[in-house]
Amino acid sequence: MKEILETIILNLVDNKDSVEIKELEGEKSVVFEVKVADGDMGKIIGKQGKIAKSIRNVIKAVASREQKRVSVEFIG
Repeated sequence: MKEILETIILNLVDNKDSVEIKELEGEKSVVFEVKVADGDMGKIIGKQGKIAKSIRNVIKAVASREQKRVSVEFIG
């Protein structure tokens, strides 16, 4: 799951070195904290949050196959 998220994020940003993804895993849930450069935050969120919502939907679809709940948080 983390690899898929990392691939999506790295293809959206310009400053690939500043991307940090933390995975906080519980029994049935996973929280991903995505940290990118300030200049790339707009590219990750998109207009009206559409790109961020799409990223969350893809990750939730992957997590459902593993019977886990997932949350993706974008940190500036």
